[in-house]
Amino acid sequence: MVEDTAPAERSGLRRALSGRQVGMIAIGGAIGTGLFLGSGLAISIAGPAVIIAYAVAAFAALALAYALAEMIVVQPEAGGFGAVIREHLGGLPGFVSRWMYWAAQVVNIGSEVIAAGLYLQFWYPQLPLWIPVVGFSVVMLAINLAAVRFFGEFEYWFAMIKVVTIVVFVGLGIIYILFGLPGHEPAGVGALTEHGGFLPNGLGAVWLALTVVTFSYLGTEAVSMTAAESRDPARDVPRAARSTVLRLALFYVMGMLVVVSILPWNEVSSSEDVTESPFVRLFSMVGVPAAAGIMNFVVLTAALSAMNTNLYLTARMTHSLALDGYAPKWFARVSANGVPRRALVLSAAGLALAAALAVFTEESAFPLLIGLALFAALLVWLMIFGSHLVFRSRRAAQGLDPSPVRLPGAPVTTVLAMLFVAAVLLTTPFTEQFNTAWKAGVPFLVVLAIAYYAINRKQRA
Repeated sequence: MVEDTAPAERSGLRRALSGRQVGMIAIGGAIGTGLFLGSGLAISIAGPAVIIAYAVAAFAALALAYALAEMIVVQPEAGGFGAVIREHLGGLPGFVSRWMYWAAQVVNIGSEVIAAGLYLQFWYPQLPLWIPVVGFSVVMLAINLAAVRFFGEFEYWFAMIKVVTIVVFVGLGIIYILFGLPGHEPAGVGALTEHGGFLPNGLGAVWLALTVVTFSYLGTEAVSMTAAESRDPARDVPRAARSTVLRLALFYVMGMLVVVSILPWNEVSSSEDVTESPFVRLFSMVGVPAAAGIMNFVVLTAALSAMNTNLYLTARMTHSLALDGYAPKWFARVSANGVPRRALVLSAAGLALAAALAVFTEESAFPLLIGLALFAALLVWLMIFGSHLVFRSRRAAQGLDPSPVRLPGAPVTTVLAMLFVAAVLLTTPFTEQFNTAWKAGVPFLVVLAIAYYAINRKQRA
């Protein structure tokens, strides 16, 4: 039995998303351009053993998906995991988690729109970057301003392009490894142990790679944000959460297995140049005409899909904060078709700032924002697991029936997953790519805590 603690008359949102749309929205938010291009960074750190890192991180992400689904299925509120955290951990964690997540996603949106602009320059190198950035921003905002069912359908097909590309890549890779391709003998799996062995940089490098790898799974929590707009949240959200993580694990683990089996790990570029992508190299071997152009189209749609979904998430996050009194009530209002357009305006302003910083301060401010994004996302994961422990104990103490969806092995599984996430967060200062996480995350956390107490004092006055 669903305990709908935030009925439509309170949130104003419309339950118009189908099960297939909910599932693809989760995929859309979790898979950006990282798999197609940025995965080379993790490989350059850990070598072929990066497969282990992706498999380990998948277990943590799967635990998160189950824990979140277990709570959301009986509390399908507007605000998703933020509302759940507020319910079980209190007002301060509920406030901090949502505003930090909003900031993290705005940074991601800014980076994705810049990436999309750069991909368009692949075809039009003389095109000033600001033109596609502004153009894509306007288009994505227009899609989000439309009725949620239109957004869901658009994102379904956008995300489908990514899914089909990955499936084809993995399929061709397995065929090449086992049977060979026209003009190419079977590759086998010799590359897994050549060039320094399976663990060329040791187990420590695998752990360091986990920071980058875990970043790839961030977005798993996004499915909870669809609960207030799903036609059947009790069925669709748990199903989407499980299938999203299983798909991500399959895509990442199998994708990395194909890459490091076919290409020497020390030749896999961590560059953002689409022509150096492992996907392009394999498709070129198969004889796909204009492989680089096709992959450029795919990474362009991947960036726009992630941007589209994250705009949806930030608008709903702002809307839920306004409902709870932690953002101006102006942002709680929705349009006639049930879209929180005013909340979307705030996200658009954040998008503009993040994009400007990405262009003009790439060497200084923007790395701090990327660090903030990772810190915020990992902190949210910790809070979700903490909420799950309280959720379980409260239901037991109150004599309530267990949730229809349950995390296997909890609470032990929950605690182990929390320890893993905490360890990854503590490792970030030792990685070159994310050593700004604490520098940016802790000061922002302090600012949010001060803001929370200031708002509470004002409300009591």
